[in-house]
Amino acid sequence: MRSFLLLTALLTLTITKISAQYEGQTYIPDPDPLIQKRIEDWQDIKFGLLMHWGPYSQWGIVESWSICPEDEPWCVPDTVKDYFAYKKKYENLGKTFNPTKFDPEKWAKAAKNAGMKYVVFTTKHHDGFCMFDTQYTDYKITSNDCSFHTNPKSDVTRAIFDAFRKEGLWVGAYFSKPDWHNNDYWWQQFPPFDRNPNYSLKNYPEKWNNFKTFTHNQIMELCSNYGKLDILWLDGGQVQKIEVKEETPHINGFQIKKMQNQDINMDELVEKIRTKQPEVIVVDRAVVGKNQNYLTPENHVPDRMLPYPWESCMILGGGWSFSFDAEMMPSRKVIHLLCDIVAKGGNLLLNIGPGPDGTWYDDAYICLEEIGNWLKFHGDAIYNTRPIAPYFDNKLRFTQGKDGSVYIIYLLDEGEILPSKIKVNGFIPGEKAQINMLGLDDDVVKWNTSENSITLSLTKKQSATTNAIYAVVFKVVEK
Repeated sequence: MRSFLLLTALLTLTITKISAQYEGQTYIPDPDPLIQKRIEDWQDIKFGLLMHWGPYSQWGIVESWSICPEDEPWCVPDTVKDYFAYKKKYENLGKTFNPTKFDPEKWAKAAKNAGMKYVVFTTKHHDGFCMFDTQYTDYKITSNDCSFHTNPKSDVTRAIFDAFRKEGLWVGAYFSKPDWHNNDYWWQQFPPFDRNPNYSLKNYPEKWNNFKTFTHNQIMELCSNYGKLDILWLDGGQVQKIEVKEETPHINGFQIKKMQNQDINMDELVEKIRTKQPEVIVVDRAVVGKNQNYLTPENHVPDRMLPYPWESCMILGGGWSFSFDAEMMPSRKVIHLLCDIVAKGGNLLLNIGPGPDGTWYDDAYICLEEIGNWLKFHGDAIYNTRPIAPYFDNKLRFTQGKDGSVYIIYLLDEGEILPSKIKVNGFIPGEKAQINMLGLDDDVVKWNTSENSITLSLTKKQSATTNAIYAVVFKVVEK
């Protein structure tokens, strides 16, 4: 029993290493100078919108995972007594999905006014339901079986991409590599065991080849039929090329399900993608290699500056998908997250889950408006910047503009009055440097040096500034 548990633990650790999106991964730059330039451009825009949306929003449940038979808290609910009956009901949700209040233009305007510069939309999640007009499955929003298929905007991916492009935002397509509806991934001849294929890829190579062709075809549809794509965000890190042992271990009568080489010829696929979208940034999440153009720590912020392109995807309220009675993250916290992430070299991708009728939470609009109002005054400290040491210290965050200006961001607690003296450790400007507060550019901030720090001395007017109730920015310009 002890040896069985040990091997199980080792396999679990191995799987976790493959599937997790954490900051400890190796980063391998794309060798194409054009892609390197696009990644630099993406690092300038800092703030984006992620949307998880599909028929599952009707139940207000987690996207896809409730049909995954794994012993994880986000998978099959405790209330499910008959897994197969539940899975059938879940898969029939597409027939009643009818988001008649869908208004992508309103979303796009709200995102732009919030200071967001790009969008990533879930064209297909792991459950396989397609939110675009694919020709390779009828499990899609434009199917005759779907209540919404007669709506002029039934191809919601096209409508969203068009609306956000019109507002000047970059467009990104989230696409799940695993597809739990596809009979060549979860074969109906067997029950599913976990998130992986439920058959031996070695014993049935023709089925896996069929799945590879299906996946390539769908991704090429998105790259060929939906205008310019700036980002292709591929999820499902278990679908990758790995080396596996031939034998299946048996211990004390237990057969340990071995990992499988879910190779979909990603290098070949990316070459095809770039014939249609030569500038697209490809994010093959959690798969070490040149096709993971930036890394994606999920729903957390690294505790240090990371020296490669990265993005934290974070939930604004509820879950990734729509949930009833969701509470929004306070605007102050989002702004502080944005400042912290940018100071550490990353981008923030903020998730909102649209509801079953095609609307956002009312509170989400309020939150985005408040974020946008702060960025109107202080966006210079966020956009087109890079991290600079010491990066962060207590309530302070540091960024540097391309013109050499340094920004010191002071994160204000709720109800806090800006102190009259602020000590800044680890950063010493030149002796002739001038420091101003963004929004009060005519007022020079006095400062003095002491060992490895400076102290900012504020007037009453500067301490009482009212245009920065969430965070104050000091701009340091060398003279």
